[in-house]
Formats: sequence, structure tokens, C-alpha cells
Amino acid sequence: MGTLWLDAKQLPPSEDTNYPTQKPERIIRRIIEASSDEGGLILDCFAGSGTTAVVAEKLNRRWIACDLSRFGIHTTRKRLLDLPNHGYKLRPFVVQNLGKYERQLWQAAEFGEAAQDKVAAYRRFILQLYKATSVAGYSWLHGVKAGRMVHVGAVDSPVSPGDLSQVAAEFKRAMGTGKDAPRTNGVDVLGWDFAFEMNEVAKQQAAQANIDMRFLRIPRDVMDKRAVEQGDVRFFELAALSVDVHNEGPKITVTLTDFVIPPDDVPEDVRRAITHWEQWIDYWAVDWAYKGDAFHNQWQDYRTRKKRELQKSVSHAYDEPGEYTIVVKVIDILGNDTTKTVKVEVAGDGAKKASAARAARPA
Repeated sequence: MGTLWLDAKQLPPSEDTNYPTQKPERIIRRIIEASSDEGGLILDCFAGSGTTAVVAEKLNRRWIACDLSRFGIHTTRKRLLDLPNHGYKLRPFVVQNLGKYERQLWQAAEFGEAAQDKVAAYRRFILQLYKATSVAGYSWLHGVKAGRMVHVGAVDSPVSPGDLSQVAAEFKRAMGTGKDAPRTNGVDVLGWDFAFEMNEVAKQQAAQANIDMRFLRIPRDVMDKRAVEQGDVRFFELAALSVDVHNEGPKITVTLTDFVIPPDDVPEDVRRAITHWEQWIDYWAVDWAYKGDAFHNQWQDYRTRKKRELQKSVSHAYDEPGEYTIVVKVIDILGNDTTKTVKVEVAGDGAKKASAARAARPA
């Protein structure tokens, strides 16, 4: 081979994902076969549409694919999941979010290494971008905006239910006490990441305590000096997912029933093109037995250029009776993840038959 490869410059229509920097698989195949053996490890630090990961999987190589773009990672995931449809075996893989390490480095570079000073300066910076005023004398309430108190989540961990319990407790203690005391029952919680289903469960718990709690994501733009200087940083509320769960003995059926994205998070031309809630969803997956650790894709469905319709209902039969936690993950057309957690009690076939026999017995 020479150094100029003109025989593989065209992208076959069957491979085209409409990703602007996508390369033909033929080129990547040539590179991988020339430079590695089966079982070798391939690293692509700029995954894009995922061509390297897909070709490495086809050639029985291990791989690591990285990208700053959520859309790129999502495109890669869908291409990998589509491999069995083309006759290739797909081994399990993990999608990990490593963003907190980037954020930790940014925090240290921007606000210094001293732990207490660094955290305080970081919070003041986020509050300033959110156009809120800092308040003193609290541990969990950091600012106020339009009469609503503001909590700023940590750089290196998601906002958890425990955090919200502390926020709510401090809010109740602070009502009507002092210059910076809350004047309304509203709290805005700003976070880089949020624990599963925080948007719905936590809102319900807060409402029971008479607290109007909103959850807004801290955007990556806060780390972009140009975006900060131009005033382009915007905080958006989390999306909300609704599902219906039908229990029939050992079989559980999960159905998507609604999905709401706050309109401020969506470009106007995209909003105009959406006529039904399901069009917001590009991909969804189910972990039928979530154990509180990693989310396992035990079933998934997604749109492709040829398959535009999304399956909205799926069933699963459990081998053993008992209580299970089901997690439903949705990825919308903007690349954001939203999850829904449901607990179900699964009956065995024997329990179901006994119940049917009792129902059939004459009075």
C-alpha cells in the first residue's frame, strides 16, 4: 500500500449515520488489521460516530472509545447494538460518564487548590451565572433568586436523595429567621448530575413538606470561558418520564405513556417539528432487575435512519417470584438521559394458578 488511499474514500450508504466526520469502515479495518492481533486493545480518543469501535468489535478486538459529544457516544452505542442484526456477535460493553474528572480539574484550575476556598468560589461562580445572590450562614442553601432559595450541587458527585433531605431540613429551619431567610416555599437545586428519578420522587417528597423544588442541570458551558463571557450559559430543568407497569403473574409489561422536555431546553425549529411526545425519544432501555449499582441494558429499542418508529411497550417473564426494581432509561433526541424507577412484586406460576382457583370456586 502507498500512503494515499483512494480506493476507500466513499462512505457506503449502508454505513451512513449522517454523522459529519464519519469514516468508511474499510479504512479503519485496514488500519486495525495491519496494526493489531485478535484480542488486542484498540483506543479511539475521538470516537465520533463509532466506526473504530464497530470495526474492532467485528474483528474480535477489545476497544475503548471516548468522545466529548453525547451525540457521538449515543450514535456509537446504537451502531454497536445494531451489529447482531447484520450477523455479528456483540459482546457486553459499558457506557461510562467520566465528566467529573474534567470538572474537578477545571475547578482546581479556576478556583485554586485549597479545599474550602475552592468550593466557596465555585459556588459563587455558579450562582453568578444563574443570576442569583449568595447568602451566608447556611450549609445547604447557597443563594437566592427571585425569592427562591438556591442549592449548588458538588462538582464531583450527583445530587442525591440525602442531599435533598438536608436541603429540605435546613430550609424548614430557616423559614422566617434572619435577613437571608426564605421568603417563599421555593428551592432551585442546581446539579451536574442527579441520582435516578430525582425529578419525580424528590418533587413529590418536597411537596409533602410544602416545598416547591425545581431541578436544573448545570451546563458544560460554565467551563467554556467564551460562553461565560458572551453570556450564553443557560440552566435547564430536567425532563420527566411516565411509564405504565402491568403485572400478570411472572410477566411484567412496561409501556411508555408520556415524556416531557422543558421547552426552554429545545431549539425553536425542533419544537415546531414535534407533534407527539414520543418523537422526543430516540432510544430507551430497561434493566429488569436493578441492584443499585450499574444500569444493565437487558432490553432496548432505538430509532435508525430506516426504522423511524419506536416500540413503546415490552414484556419480561421472571424465573423467580419476589420483589424487583425495574429501571427504564430514555435518551432523548438531544442526547440527555432520563430514568424512571419502579418496584414490582412478581408472583410465580403456582401463586397465579392458586389465585385463579380461588376465584373460580363457587361461593
